Amino acid sequence: MADRLRLLVTNDDGVWAPGIHHLARAMVATGHDVLVAAPLEDMSGSGAAIGRLHVDESIDVQPAELEGLEGVPCFGVDGPPALAVMAARLGGFGRPPDLVVSGINPGPNTGRSTLHSGTVGAALTGANFGVSGLAVSIAVGEPQQWETAAALAASAMDWLVDAPAKTVLNINVPNRGLDELEGVRWARLAPFGTVRAAIVESENGGLQMELAEHGEPLPPDSDTALVNAGYAAVTSIVGIRAAEEVDVAGFLEQRLLRRTA
Repeated sequence: MADRLRLLVTNDDGVWAPGIHHLARAMVATGHDVLVAAPLEDMSGSGAAIGRLHVDESIDVQPAELEGLEGVPCFGVDGPPALAVMAARLGGFGRPPDLVVSGINPGPNTGRSTLHSGTVGAALTGANFGVSGLAVSIAVGEPQQWETAAALAASAMDWLVDAPAKTVLNINVPNRGLDELEGVRWARLAPFGTVRAAIVESENGGLQMELAEHGEPLPPDSDTALVNAGYAAVTSIVGIRAAEEVDVAGFLEQRLLRRTA
């Protein structure tokens, strides 16, 4: 294992949500230094947004005491998880973290809808600031098997510390006991997640949206399909980067030159 690192544990459900408590305790058990900094309130669906940030205003940060995490510095941040990650990497909570761990989110973050996930957005923000990240989510059920996702997160973190910098893993886990998993599989992103959004009503100037199961067949090696089949799905996510060169600059230049000629 690599030398003792500092791990930032965050989420998008808020610092008081149960998932982050299980995740932070699992990270403490790895022997690394742990810092918890997460939104003061539920910021689900915030993606990698940092909210309204003004240079002449401070970010409200409140100390938090979390059960089972005595001695671990914990903070609630008035903003999305990406803001907490950015503040931590800039030294806002002492020594900047070497790795970002985000979750455990109740409900899968699979398919292309991961674009909107604050859980995944936090891990991608870490990569944007030079460090690797791990996002962990679990299917909803009763009772919620947090320990299964926490155990997989700890093992994935052991792998991630030796991976190239800015590697981001997205892990989605079915709500099963660890010994009830079908296995762990590498997965590609499904065309969509476990549910799809639709407008069901548009009246009086408002919009009503519905999230419903789609029932459409999915590639069996996709993250959504694998979780539905009882497997933990692992996907490597890449953040913002330029695509391969497309011939648009020349087109635009010619258009502008013709207009000024």
